[in-house]
Amino acid sequence: MNDEQLADAAQAPGPPGRTAVVVGGGLAGVTAALALADAGVRVTLLEGRPRLGGLAFSFRRGELTVDNGQHVYLRCCTAYRWFLDRIDGSALAPLQNRLDVPVVDVDKPEGRRLGRLRRDALPVPLHLGRSLAAYPHLSLAERARVGRAALALKGLDLADPALDAQDFGSWLTAHGQSARAVEALWDLVGVATLNAVAGDCSLGLAAMVFKTGLLSDPGAADIGWAHVPLGELHDRLARRALDSAGVRTEVRTRVTSLAPDEDGTWRVRVPGETLRTDAVVLAVPQREAYDLLPAGALHDAGRLLEIGTAPILNVHVVYDRKVLDTPFFAALGTPVQWVFDRTHASGLREGQYLALSQSAAQDEIDEPVAALRERYLPELRRLLPGARSAEVKDFFVTRERTATFAPAPGVGRLRPGARTEAPGLYLAGAWTATGWPATMEGAVRSGVSAADAALGALGRPRPRRLFAFEETAAHSIVPGGDPRTFGPEPEGTGVSLRGGTR
Repeated sequence: MNDEQLADAAQAPGPPGRTAVVVGGGLAGVTAALALADAGVRVTLLEGRPRLGGLAFSFRRGELTVDNGQHVYLRCCTAYRWFLDRIDGSALAPLQNRLDVPVVDVDKPEGRRLGRLRRDALPVPLHLGRSLAAYPHLSLAERARVGRAALALKGLDLADPALDAQDFGSWLTAHGQSARAVEALWDLVGVATLNAVAGDCSLGLAAMVFKTGLLSDPGAADIGWAHVPLGELHDRLARRALDSAGVRTEVRTRVTSLAPDEDGTWRVRVPGETLRTDAVVLAVPQREAYDLLPAGALHDAGRLLEIGTAPILNVHVVYDRKVLDTPFFAALGTPVQWVFDRTHASGLREGQYLALSQSAAQDEIDEPVAALRERYLPELRRLLPGARSAEVKDFFVTRERTATFAPAPGVGRLRPGARTEAPGLYLAGAWTATGWPATMEGAVRSGVSAADAALGALGRPRPRRLFAFEETAAHSIVPGGDPRTFGPEPEGTGVSLRGGTR
């Protein structure tokens, strides 16, 4: 621990010797473990994989270090930014100085294809006014209607449970949004953040994304991303932070069962060992949580199995030369959604490595590599003139079949809060009732919510460091939720990957 953390633990009143076991080493589990340890709790973190990071990780392919998928965050992701600071990783995943997204429409003549979504240093909603007024991918009438829909969206009450039951696409249609406006603006942003097209998405979650990201603060949507492999952040630096906090971290250790004892403690069984502990944070995917939950831990545990999942496909292309001059861009009129330059982060020394992030990929997730190559390489040649004469040195895909929970209408009533009906047992994960979609931000917020609940039960106060962001997950408004209980190898070798929080 550093001096501030030691001071927190030393000054914290309450029963000494409290212990906790965190099951799962993704962002939610690591966050919970750090928060508990910073408050003076003795923590053991158990992860079944050989690494930390959950569904946002890296692997080696030859001389390259490859992320399983492109993950970004926004300036409004205050919890994830806290996490980066806590593991000393902020400098490795910087934010844009100001939102600027190049958007290329491949159906337009060359020279007229590029538009930009960017902000000015003006108050909301004027910060996007000039960009929207000049956005070439919408007609003048469509731009005006977009502005009116944005104002209507800003007026929605996120605490209204009725929003969870409606779909975003129908709401957009009712508010004058054309199919082109949905494609060129609403889905351009929404598919990437929600992993669903507007018609398949809860109005409550969509409203939360757009209100928070675009309509809350001028800089809220500024984009950040890792300039190093994700494993450097979510595994190496996270493990170093855990070690410094005194957390016992065990990887390749899968929990087989959880059981309460009559004295109020818990037994956590792993192969060859049974751990006794005062509190358990279960930070695993919803189906795995369902399998481990003891009887009666949730009022209706079967609802966890009703939370659907949504896939993300990532296409990786290595060229023999540079073909893209910007860090990333979004595309229209093509199957390609977002393209990122991962050359430097991967360690590539010659040529350029591009990663295509394809969300809501239900129709493509199981297609053969050859078919995906035949589809996407011509599209990249259409989008990038430099790719037309470049040689493809490598092409592979990574598949995240259960990348996120599906943000379908009605999902809010299915998402549990941190507390369960079993004293001492808490839930964490982006799928829990954070009020956010399945993002790295949501995962971190769930971890602090679980830790906060556990600390209260253990008689430990929050450490001073814990969460210098505006609203914590434990106190956020969750539309449609019940605060008590509900609220790798690359495909080129024929082996698929799991994971992928956006």
